[in-house]
Amino acid sequence: MLKIEHLKKTYPKSDRLAVNDISFELNPGEIFGFLGQNGAGKSTTIKCLTGILPFDGGTIEICGHDIAKDPIAAKMEMGYVPDNHSVYEKLTGREYVNYVADLYKVSLEDRNARLEHYLDLFRLRFAVDRQIKAYSHGMKQKICIIAALIHEPKLWVLDEPMMGLDPQSTAEIIAHMREHCRKGNTVFFSSHNLDLVKKLCDRVAIINDGQLIDMFDLKNNEANKANLEERFFKITGTYEKRLFEDYVAQESADMRPDLPVDEEPAAVTEE
Repeated sequence: MLKIEHLKKTYPKSDRLAVNDISFELNPGEIFGFLGQNGAGKSTTIKCLTGILPFDGGTIEICGHDIAKDPIAAKMEMGYVPDNHSVYEKLTGREYVNYVADLYKVSLEDRNARLEHYLDLFRLRFAVDRQIKAYSHGMKQKICIIAALIHEPKLWVLDEPMMGLDPQSTAEIIAHMREHCRKGNTVFFSSHNLDLVKKLCDRVAIINDGQLIDMFDLKNNEANKANLEERFFKITGTYEKRLFEDYVAQESADMRPDLPVDEEPAAVTEE
């Protein structure tokens, strides 16, 4: 689904590699978490693989298509949800989704059927014909997700998708991430939420100072799940025994029963 080999990226007027010789592959049917502190290189990597940024070395292939040599074919296989939900806010939700569907050459029949499905799934039917500038943060995030999925991409890329979302919206997105992978597709997302990553991801990679430091399995591996926080803090150079113990204790106090993410969420009122 995604193959990155020896990726390097330096920003203009900087002598530091923002991404330094990163290589990894994603498999069909998996949810892959991409972890790191702010400035570690997560968003830069994502912007390179989505074709937003050029890069200085290495190769990136999306479903066998080289993003540098054949960007259109590569992007046709991918759906991207940015961390800032950038949209044309003067359009209505329906107009924006139709605009994206046109770019991906989605037939009128397919786009209408998929839009109807996602409006119910994400509880956005009441707002789809309103201008996006009137949407809440969560509603903007949902319309970006619908637009990213309207062409049924094989690779779904999300940059901090849960930031600022309420628990109901988070549960809806998690449910569809799992459903997307059950169809044989792949989800790649960055996150600061280690507890969410433990519950959701099959594999995870930790990046620090532009370098991929560690990559390991979480699915059916309770030892790796239990050690994720300590491993992350030590790799990123932020481990302090006192702070780590406080973090884990607070996380345990905040834990609630898992949301029934494989079921349809209960009805909610307008946001």
